Amino acid sequence: MIILSIGLLGLIGCAGERPSNLGARDGLLTGCPDSPNCISSQSRDERHRIAPFGFSGDPVAVFARLKSVLERRSDTRVIEESIGYLRVEFRTVLFVDDGEFLLDRGGMVIHVRSASRLGYSDLGKNRRRMEEIRGQFEKS
Repeated sequence: MIILSIGLLGLIGCAGERPSNLGARDGLLTGCPDSPNCISSQSRDERHRIAPFGFSGDPVAVFARLKSVLERRSDTRVIEESIGYLRVEFRTVLFVDDGEFLLDRGGMVIHVRSASRLGYSDLGKNRRRMEEIRGQFEKS
């Protein structure tokens, strides 16, 4: 029983604390740390770089469509929303990752960032998840 309790406490601790340094500032998302468990469309280094979501049409309607895609996902919860910005939590069985979406009206793209709260490597999970969301967004 003691071992089970310790194991459960360990699993609960895998969520980590919600970062306080996220959010869009001057059209930029927070940069990725050196660890490989983060991806960003605004990153300059290839290891962390992912393409932004391109779109055409009314930016406000497109961003609302993205929010709808995210709200339909069982692993995603919207944490913060402002005009042209969404911050979400992605939950897996053991971990919580933080995702961000920033509308760039002039560039006709939505910049994205996703990072693990804990650990060093995510084994590519943030990239795979963001590409899955891209596919859902493009089909919606």
